[in-house]
Amino acid sequence: MAETQPIVRIRQLTRRFGNTVAVDHLDLEVQHGEIFGLLGPDGAGKTTTLRLLCGLISPDDGSASIAGLDVVRSGDRLRDAIGYMAQRFGLYADLTVEENMLFYGELFGVPPNEYRR
Repeated sequence: MAETQPIVRIRQLTRRFGNTVAVDHLDLEVQHGEIFGLLGPDGAGKTTTLRLLCGLISPDDGSASIAGLDVVRSGDRLRDAIGYMAQRFGLYADLTVEENMLFYGELFGVPPNEYRR
């Protein structure tokens, strides 16, 4: 019987913010069709891990892939295929709705001619 490749594969994934280690050599595999929960106390690295998987930030060490696509090398393709919504949605109160949309559009590489779509 052929072994199936995990839909999520994480190897020695590490992310530091200054002297703080947010994700420390994480190893994890999630199989296709599996339901997986990432649980832990505040500061355990859950949000950082998800941001790493979405390609929103880069790891300091290690690797991660989703559906065989490296989250660093194929970040644009992954962001087109997956979604991530943080528990605390990050709109800036001092910006207008339009300014928030322009900010996030630029952040995610949306061409300016597509902002109003």
